[in-house]
Amino acid sequence: MKIAIIDYGSGNIQSVQFALQRLGHNGILSADPEVIATADKVLFPGVGEASSAMNRLRKTQLDLLIPQLRQPVLGICLGMQLLCKTSEEGNTACLDIFDTAVVRFPNTVKVPQVGWNTLYNLRSELFKGIPEQEFMYLVHSYYAPLSKECIAAADYGICYSAALQRDNFFGVQFHPEKSGLMGEKLLSNFLKL
Repeated sequence: MKIAIIDYGSGNIQSVQFALQRLGHNGILSADPEVIATADKVLFPGVGEASSAMNRLRKTQLDLLIPQLRQPVLGICLGMQLLCKTSEEGNTACLDIFDTAVVRFPNTVKVPQVGWNTLYNLRSELFKGIPEQEFMYLVHSYYAPLSKECIAAADYGICYSAALQRDNFFGVQFHPEKSGLMGEKLLSNFLKL
């Protein structure tokens, strides 16, 4: 199986590669449209700031390629947020795959949210074998509100989308590569799609 990891200068890529290796797979880190377009699965991880990340995607024209992909695509953390319509972070237009706008957590909670949080309302083959109220690891100051594309929710002062799905595109706000056995289970489920 050919697994592409989109390289657009965002952090956290090495931990995703290590997680794949623990599952017996190698991910190809690439910004080459041909490599990404011909992969069986595409991972779109990210740590950083939305507007500068979108600028890097535009410079390499990956912003045009990603929405055209037809194989399973998994956005992780910032990668999920960039799959949304817009982000308040830098007031930036994103890839417009998920029909939701990413917003900042209210001032009533400490940001960023850092640490373990439980997921509920799991409704996707991505969560096969993962029980309700399972803990996943998160680090984020912005979130996707609940929407019809929500396939898992979490609470942090407000109920929000911890995971989204539209057609072949999946997004998780948490870091499966840092979430222990259940995170590895989710990555394994994705690779089986």
